[in-house]
Amino acid sequence: MSSRTSREKKLLVYLLGFMGFWVMGDNYAASPILVDIAAEFSVDIGTAAMTVTAYMLPFGLFTIAFGPLADRFGKVRVITTAALGTAIFSSLAAGAFNIYSLGALRAVNGAFAAAILPVTISLIGDVYEEPKSKMNSIGTVMGMYFLGAAAATAIGGGLSFIGSWRIVYLTYGIAELILVLLLYKFLTFEKGTMDKLSFRVAYSDAISHPKLLRTVALLSLVGFAVFGSFTYLGEYLVQKTGYNLLEVGLILTLFGLAAFLGGRRVGTLKKKIGSKILFIAGVLGLISLLTISYWLGIYFVLPALFGFGLSFVILQVTIITTAQQYLPEKRGTVMSLASFNMFIGGAVGIFINRTILARLSYQGLFMIAGIAIFTVGVLAFLIIGLFSKEGCSAMDCLLRLYRKLNLD
Repeated sequence: MSSRTSREKKLLVYLLGFMGFWVMGDNYAASPILVDIAAEFSVDIGTAAMTVTAYMLPFGLFTIAFGPLADRFGKVRVITTAALGTAIFSSLAAGAFNIYSLGALRAVNGAFAAAILPVTISLIGDVYEEPKSKMNSIGTVMGMYFLGAAAATAIGGGLSFIGSWRIVYLTYGIAELILVLLLYKFLTFEKGTMDKLSFRVAYSDAISHPKLLRTVALLSLVGFAVFGSFTYLGEYLVQKTGYNLLEVGLILTLFGLAAFLGGRRVGTLKKKIGSKILFIAGVLGLISLLTISYWLGIYFVLPALFGFGLSFVILQVTIITTAQQYLPEKRGTVMSLASFNMFIGGAVGIFINRTILARLSYQGLFMIAGIAIFTVGVLAFLIIGLFSKEGCSAMDCLLRLYRKLNLD
């Protein structure tokens, strides 16, 4: 796959990145339209919110299946098939006739969408061989994904304001369909890397690899720290500023913009700074979330959101790229395992943060998230920067950590 020209590789990155922008935003755009959905179908807001759960559950569960499927039947084939499914069922959701039909359509949509992120990142890992280019390309795609998620509140709120909630789902479906057609036109369908499809064999190899398990386990904590807290940021900003959802959505886009801009240079930063970039990212995430938690005004929060997004993308891309190196012939399976860990961590974070919010308020919620992302930075530095080389005892690793931070 590395025989592709530089232009073809760049086209691949941006086509898949734009697909991720719309697929990732497809779910997050639901937040500002739940009130309209509840009103139209004469249900309470809690019932309307179950359509989000209907999307997220299959999204999380099916993530684990698509990696081995991509390794067996080819990554481009799985991506295009899944993308077509998301385009169709997102568009069909615009014609839902009651809350149950909407929930069913969103569930099928979520199942198809589960393939896009892990298989896309594994495909980028196949295409690029040089570490810096690989990390920059994965970072670009990941940044576009989370720019889509961060911008979704503004997009959803804006479209529902000028039209209705149905226009939101239809717009996402049409955008995804256009990208599917472009994917079919420009991407080459290639064979898979596995002769037989066996989920047991695929995951037994992954589970029996201790370094891989240590690395992807970090993504659970990333999901807890980032997804678990970002979900509550919108309402927090509404309370603190008095802005409407559209205005808050535009502010939250700073997180995604940082992920996109920073993601394009993660490989370059890693090459220049080395593994210390992980520790620095952890510190940056902690400072950013503490700034958000101790409300000092919107002008302090704006750079903090940018720092939060930058911290997230540095940690995530570095961890994912490292994980792929352990089983290069089964990158699809590795990415499914990585995505599963990240979204499970996010789901746990959202659930636990409900209790934290009730007991410790938003300040406690964002402080704990900051400590969690700092912990990720330290652990990632130890596991990827130190343990991954030749192994060391706990005391040796602490000594290496001290020397790296003071002498490198």
